[in-house]
Amino acid sequence: MDEEKRITLRLPAGLHAWLAAQAKSARRSLNSEIVYRLESERTAAEADAESP
Repeated sequence: MDEEKRITLRLPAGLHAWLAAQAKSARRSLNSEIVYRLESERTAAEADAESP
């Protein structure tokens, strides 16, 4: 990341708990888990946009 931006994010409690569990399982922080998932989704969306 060239530059980082700080945001406040409100999540439903169930989603927060699920993400926290996924992060723990992957040995990542909650923040890193969210960034990882968003970047993965962005990569997939870009690949879909490029395919015919």
